Amino acid sequence: MKGVCFEDIGKVSLRELPDPEISDSRDAIVRVTFSGLCGSDLHPFHGREQGLDPGTVMGHEFVGEIVAIGEGVNGFSIGDRVFAPFSTNCGDCYYCRTGLTSRCVSGQLFGWVQDGTGLNGCQSSLVRIPLADATLMKAPEGLSDEAALLLGDNFSTGFYCAQMAGIGGENWSDDSVAVVVGCGTVGQLGIVAARSLGAKQVVAVEPEPSRREAATALGAHGVTEQEARKLVNELTDGRGADVVMELVGIPAAQKTAYDLIRPGGVMSVIGCHCTPNFAFGPEDAYNKNLTYRTGRCPARHYMDKLTDRVASGEFNIDAFITHQFDSADCVEAYDVFANRKDGCVKAVFAW
Repeated sequence: MKGVCFEDIGKVSLRELPDPEISDSRDAIVRVTFSGLCGSDLHPFHGREQGLDPGTVMGHEFVGEIVAIGEGVNGFSIGDRVFAPFSTNCGDCYYCRTGLTSRCVSGQLFGWVQDGTGLNGCQSSLVRIPLADATLMKAPEGLSDEAALLLGDNFSTGFYCAQMAGIGGENWSDDSVAVVVGCGTVGQLGIVAARSLGAKQVVAVEPEPSRREAATALGAHGVTEQEARKLVNELTDGRGADVVMELVGIPAAQKTAYDLIRPGGVMSVIGCHCTPNFAFGPEDAYNKNLTYRTGRCPARHYMDKLTDRVASGEFNIDAFITHQFDSADCVEAYDVFANRKDGCVKAVFAW
């Protein structure tokens, strides 16, 4: 098979690799149709996250067709069109039963191998899926490959962030103000989620003009950070935003979120922070009575909640994929995606 592999900071390559094999009776092998590039892939690519072994197959978003199954797989057959979250899960442990599938005691992240241990990713022509019965989901009729791929991570994560912020909950009202910091794919889908949950006033903070325009088209106020400070003050009589969804994962975004939120507000963070310290201190959080919520999205749980809604046409998310590359062009794909060239927001590999 072929796979897009991490080589060093700022460097990937397309390698010829041995085909994956069934190594456990609960495994499946999937021939990949599409695999995505995610902002999380850029943490090791830029060196913000350390420890990834050179030669690791990158990526954790995919849709494809089952080509082999272990004898312990009962819910799937060869030929099934399937998609998956970015991490495996068993379906039976406490965390899986309570909906926190991203913290399954047996779960592994796709695309992370460190010191020889871990699970290769799915920016490849074939991928091994451990715990296939609980991890995989059949793609229903009417669900496009593009939408299936986004459900496995970006849309589920955006929705999780909006719900974690409390949008639409018992303390939410029509004049509540939500701020979204970062308008990449997850940020834009977070706007979709926030609006669907009842947020009428959404301020989207983004330095890139084309992404601000996209946020505005989704019903938010797409603004720069400086403009956001003024607008939030105007919308809230100077109090600050009721909730801030931070979807970037760097200290500057965290500081922006803190500065914009009101006392008693909720900061919902799904940006993957790799720095050792917060951009604000415990005293700052205390002085704002801040509720800070963060964590890895239980994407498999949200796939169950959202897939039929997407397949029925309630959410049209295909267009959030802006660029498609052949796997042979992986170096160019990472360059375009990492550096936001050509208006790139979300890129996929076709296999």
